[in-house]
This record gives sequence, C-alpha cells and structure tokens, in this order.
Amino acid sequence: MNTKEFKKAIGLLVKEKGISEDVIYDAMKLALTSAYKKNYHSLSNVRVDINKETGNISVYSYKTVVPDNYEELEEWNLPDEESEDEDDKKPFVFDERIHIPLSQALKIVPGIKVLETIEEEVTPKDFGRVAAATAKQVVIQKIREAERNSIMEAFSDKQDELVSGVVEMEDARNYYIDLGKTQGILPKTEVIPGEKIVMGSNIKVYITKVDNGSKGPVILLSRCHYGFVKRLFELEIPEFSEGILYIYSVARDAGNRTKVAVMSENDRVDAIGSCIGEKGMRIANILKELNGEKVDLVLYDKNPSKFIENALSPAQNIHVFITDPKKEEALVVTDSENFSRALGRKGTNIKLAARLTHYKIDVKTQDEAKEMGINIYEG
Repeated sequence: MNTKEFKKAIGLLVKEKGISEDVIYDAMKLALTSAYKKNYHSLSNVRVDINKETGNISVYSYKTVVPDNYEELEEWNLPDEESEDEDDKKPFVFDERIHIPLSQALKIVPGIKVLETIEEEVTPKDFGRVAAATAKQVVIQKIREAERNSIMEAFSDKQDELVSGVVEMEDARNYYIDLGKTQGILPKTEVIPGEKIVMGSNIKVYITKVDNGSKGPVILLSRCHYGFVKRLFELEIPEFSEGILYIYSVARDAGNRTKVAVMSENDRVDAIGSCIGEKGMRIANILKELNGEKVDLVLYDKNPSKFIENALSPAQNIHVFITDPKKEEALVVTDSENFSRALGRKGTNIKLAARLTHYKIDVKTQDEAKEMGINIYEG
C-alpha cells in the first residue's frame, strides 16, 4: 500500500471535507477488520492497528483468558462482546480460536488475569492489497457522507424559501435544477400550467421539502405552491422585509388566479398601492414570473365580514352575514348581476376567497335570500 498516498487522502478529507481524522481511522479499522475476516476466512477475534505517523497497518488476533477449569464452569457466563448491556450474557462455550486457558496465557504474559486478552500479530504478507482497496472504499464513503452532510447543512433551513437555479436536465417526469451544491427536483406537475421551461435558463423555485434520503439529500421544488407567490412578493416589495407590510394569507389556483391578502402596520402606507408600485412596475415583475397568472390584491380587515367582502372582488354590491363565528361560516347575498362574479369561472373566485379568509362561504342571490327570510334594504 502506498503510505504517502494514503496519508495524503486522509489529509484531504480532513482539510477540504471537514471530517475528523479519528472518524476516518475508526472507520478504516472497522472496514479492515471486516476485510481481513472475509478475505482470510478468519473466525477469530481480530484487531486492526493503523500507525498514523507511518500509515503502516497491522492485524492482531487476540484471545480471552479463561480459567483452567473451564470444563466445569457450565453455569459461568462470559459477557457478550456484541452487547453493550453488562447483564446481557450468553452461555460459555470454549473455542480455542478465541479463548486461552490461564495456565497457558501465564507462560506468554506473566501476571495476566482471567478475562484479559493476549495478542499475536497475524498480518498477512499480501494484506497491503486488501488494505489499499478497503482504504479507497472508506475514503469514497466518507467523501459522500461529508458532501451529504454539507448539503443538508446548507439547505436544512431553506425549506419554504425561494431560491434561484439553472435548469440542467429533464426526464419524463421532472426537471433537475442546479442549485450550486446539489440538484433540486422540480416535478413537471409543479410547473405553472402553460409555461415553457428552457434548458440552461435561470429559474426561481420554491423549496417544498428537504429530505435526507437513502441515496443522498433530496430537494423538492415547486412553482405552483402558494408559498412561491408569497416569497415573490417579499422579494419584489421591500416593505415586507422591513416589517411595514404583511401578507396575511395566500390562496392560489396555479396558472389561473391567485389572491393575496395584504395589510399595513403604518396608516400612512397604502398596502395595495405599495404592492402595485409606481406605474405598476412591482406587480408587473411578479406577474411576469407567474407567466401571466392573474393576481388579486385583497386588503385584509380584522372585521371578517369586510375581509370576506374584499376577498370576493371583483364582485360588488354584496352583503356578508357571519352565520357561525366559531365554525367560521358566512352567508353572502348579492344581486343576480354580481352573483356569477362572486362565484367566478368554475367557482374559482369563491373557492379562493374561502381559502384566503378561512371561512366557509355560501353565496345566494337576493331572491334566494328572501325565500330564506332575509331582506336586504339598499340605501
């Protein structure tokens, strides 16, 4: 085995990957012990020693010292070496490959006691070949572990955040986005309907999940998630990061329409106007990223009736009744002209309004309300 190359590989892992030298050597010892038993068909107890200064590797076979009268000790148990529990013991069965009587052990090591071990070096002449292959495997494994840990450390706190990446490749089901240290997976079901993803282009994505899978870290991405819109607003409109404006909630039907409920902590700051921006530049940048998806800006109000009224825009001339505050149920009455607006195409408007306000909303025309005994007086 090339000692210089071995020590150089260890030094590289320690310096560039931040892996402890002790962790590497401990892993090497375990791997070499297993390799020795496998390649040399050894059933004895063995210990591998690695000299950190020279890189030399030695294998030792060791035996546990037992009393001379071991044949009479049917009731005596030795600790199970594979168990950390001192009370977990197995019946003693003498095996000359792993046991040595005390009288024999004393001839080799004067003063040795029962349950102590006696060693003998058994390093094979050709063990360097096995050691080199094993060392390579351990180094590769530790590099992979270090890279996995580095990726998890970099992305563990980025779940539910917006990041940018480069579209690197695709298959039948997913796009793969280069995020720098790793690839993120953007399922094609999480792409905004109707948008075209171009290979090599820079793209904004929302991280929905960071998971340490069996084959490495898995970063799941989306452009359909409602959080994608929320983070776009926070990116484009500085008042959100400054704590002047707040997003109360977002309800989204990706590719069709999104409602965003906003509020201002400063009476002098218009929440809706700040989101639109001068000459509509701020909202235009967001709409461009959303591939033309419609966005309704809704002013949040602590009064649930007023909030529901705002959320049902573009419907007008509506009357909101909170029928059950605990269950968060509301009845909305409007004229026949605004009834279809309140519902929206395929019921989209009322569904989004309900998700935005967290209220179950039932819409009735004024004629239907009269049949229920509800009369609306104008003026």
